[in-house]
Amino acid sequence: MKHTVTTLKQQKINGEKITMLTCYDYSTAKLMDESGAESLLVGDSLGNTMLGYPDTLAVTMEDMIHHCSAVRRGAKDALLICDLPFMSYQASVYDAVMNAGRLVKEGGAEAVKLEGGAEYAPQIRAIANAQIPVCGHLGLTPQSVNVFGGFKVQGKDETGAFKLMEDALAVQEAGAFAIVLECVPAELAALLTSLLAIPTIGIGAGNGTDGQVLVYHDMLAIYGGKSPKFAKIFADVGAVMKEGFAAYFRETKEGSFPAPEHSYCIDAELMEKLRAHYKR
Repeated sequence: MKHTVTTLKQQKINGEKITMLTCYDYSTAKLMDESGAESLLVGDSLGNTMLGYPDTLAVTMEDMIHHCSAVRRGAKDALLICDLPFMSYQASVYDAVMNAGRLVKEGGAEAVKLEGGAEYAPQIRAIANAQIPVCGHLGLTPQSVNVFGGFKVQGKDETGAFKLMEDALAVQEAGAFAIVLECVPAELAALLTSLLAIPTIGIGAGNGTDGQVLVYHDMLAIYGGKSPKFAKIFADVGAVMKEGFAAYFRETKEGSFPAPEHSYCIDAELMEKLRAHYKR
């Protein structure tokens, strides 16, 4: 079954949870798609997980297009959403529409995601009017890390909670088909989900949202270091990978790899002729 913005909205109506994971390359996209992923997000988190940056601010449009096109080749059934990176939409509505169009035309995205609330409603409306589905992103928005003073839970006080609610309503009214809620108190996210007609996708926002998204490096313990509070490790793939790498290095050093079963053969008579010819 091909998943689309329409099928995700129907899942909300039916009370069926939506599944989403970040993805950045062809082979991982293929595995996720075959495992039943309903939506894949080419997040600007690739700045951290794939490029080694301390945050997402250095990620470019070219980075996003490069990784999105790779995921596109591996994702057949999942809805493919791609992030608009920092400063690709903030400066003007024109920039927002043109860069969203690039993600679709050059990257193969089926929808785009941008961070921010009511202040970016004009960008959301213009992109949606250009027939490109838009996913909002509220709460902890990593592109605003310098404003927040770090990665902190949002909406915990009265001012923040009311702003989050109003921003969500503004993003919906502007034409977004869904909203990611990141690092938001669970009860607040659940209330917001009940008020919105569009799906909410939580990451660190409790179980009351319409769906969940995780950075797959966190849920597979690949990224290293301490995982965020909201990220359960579903399989310690990082440990298995390190074991495999270490075993390969060890056997190579020992000379036990490659073994005969990993090698190709040549005719024995031909080898004798070669040795005789070269006297070895």
